[in-house]
Amino acid sequence: MNRKLEQAKILVTGGAGFIGSNLIEVLLAKGCEVVCLDNFLTGKRENLASFLDNPAFRLIEGDIRDLATCRRAVEDMDYVLHEAALGSVPRSIADPVTTTEINITGFVNMLFASVEAKVKRFVYAASSSTYGDSRELPKIEDRIGKPLSPYAITKYANELFAENFSSIYGIETVGLRYFNVFGKRQDPFGMYAAVIPKFAMSLIRHEAPRINGDGSFSRDFTYIDNVVQANLLALLAQNGESLNTVYNVAYGEETALTQLFEFLREDLSAFDPEIRNVHAVHGPERRGDIPHSLADISKARRLLGYAPEVDVREGLRRTARWYFDNLR
Repeated sequence: MNRKLEQAKILVTGGAGFIGSNLIEVLLAKGCEVVCLDNFLTGKRENLASFLDNPAFRLIEGDIRDLATCRRAVEDMDYVLHEAALGSVPRSIADPVTTTEINITGFVNMLFASVEAKVKRFVYAASSSTYGDSRELPKIEDRIGKPLSPYAITKYANELFAENFSSIYGIETVGLRYFNVFGKRQDPFGMYAAVIPKFAMSLIRHEAPRINGDGSFSRDFTYIDNVVQANLLALLAQNGESLNTVYNVAYGEETALTQLFEFLREDLSAFDPEIRNVHAVHGPERRGDIPHSLADISKARRLLGYAPEVDVREGLRRTARWYFDNLR
């Protein structure tokens, strides 16, 4: 991978976010020139602090809803990794307008600007929420249900636009349907924080985390290093069959929320034994949530060579260490 990506010019949208900043860290280590585009609506400046003195890194503060900004960001770029989006199912239910503006208008702006700039490949963050009300397990890319939230609709629309632009304009696209990504730099603050950072913050503070529902709902929790691997493979893919399509990006295992809480409590207790005495409380189920999510990753294995290396237990141990060092 180092040899083929070295000196490549890569734009990472949403680069100040959790996934984007992890991607930038690895790309810079591999000798790439990286431009980050972020409006800091949800991204954090501290996520970029260690890159600012690197001559191969450049920050553009701007919004993907502005086409002129998108055009400036893609100038001379070889590849785009499009991570910018307004995430969270509950947030999209509370504010579908802003979610749609950023996730659809912003996506089309970036995609069209990439076409105009003759970018070689546009790799974008898709979402497992696209599977909607489908109860089939494991989830297979070409069998989806009806979306259950405005957020899910926007992410499915991204896939449709990418497929359409590949056909009309000839740009190479790869969509990566992320399944419940977690790891270092994932923001624990705010009402729309993801479950693992919220649990970690509560446990470190000796406060009872809240589990939505009875805790039996399960997810295919996916450690950040696996997601970074999938993005690099998507950039490097050469086989025509591997392009202009979407892939599940996950580990391929289910973990129930109660089990997740117990794992995280055990891992954090290694640093603070008092955490063992913290117990979760239960609240109502969230609107738009599906009971279970498990990915079939065979397509990504076959066409991209994807081979996730970090399972949930190891990922949680690494994540617990990072949160304990950074949240106290």
